[in-house]
Amino acid sequence: MTDRILEIVNQIGELGVGLLILLETVIPPIPSEVVLPFAGFAAASGHLNPWLAWVAATVGSVAGASILYWLGVALSYERLHHLAGKPWFLLFGQRDLERGQRFFEARGEVVVLVGRCVPFIRSVVSVPAGLTRMPILRFALLTTLGSGIWNAVFIYAGFRLGDNYTAVERYLAPMSKAVVAIVLVVLVWLVVRRLRERRMARERETVGAGSPEVG
Repeated sequence: MTDRILEIVNQIGELGVGLLILLETVIPPIPSEVVLPFAGFAAASGHLNPWLAWVAATVGSVAGASILYWLGVALSYERLHHLAGKPWFLLFGQRDLERGQRFFEARGEVVVLVGRCVPFIRSVVSVPAGLTRMPILRFALLTTLGSGIWNAVFIYAGFRLGDNYTAVERYLAPMSKAVVAIVLVVLVWLVVRRLRERRMARERETVGAGSPEVG
């Protein structure tokens, strides 16, 4: 994947950086920690304009985040709340979703801004923003600010590191893996908890049905 990413940037320049970051936002396995430092290295080598690369990367980030935002809008909180009440839906319950909505309504701006600077989270954070109908202008401004900071840091790192730009990926990879691992652990915990709650509910129903009637 890395070789293909570098080939795209070499072939279409700043536009390639923007397109790759758009895809990275929608498809997290495409690593921005490879694209952006290489863009900085290419800029240091005179093959790219660093400012245009930064603008293209930030526009790509906002475009990709907007796709996920509107996906959240299309899914809608009401539809997801109904889905969470289905017996076969194991990820979370309606009460979990209600708590999440209250938290996002109270802290959503901070979550979107900070989330844009955390691997993997920078992609998925756009969906709850759409679910809770965060005003699109506010979402776009926060996403632009967070993405602009993230992109500037890694393009500058690649610019300064030169041939050693790959060090950025090596140092960031453990963090990315740790975030994904935490997300997976949380998802497993939610499923286990839901299964346990349903088992306990069935046991209570069984005990209630087996109790002798009084009268």
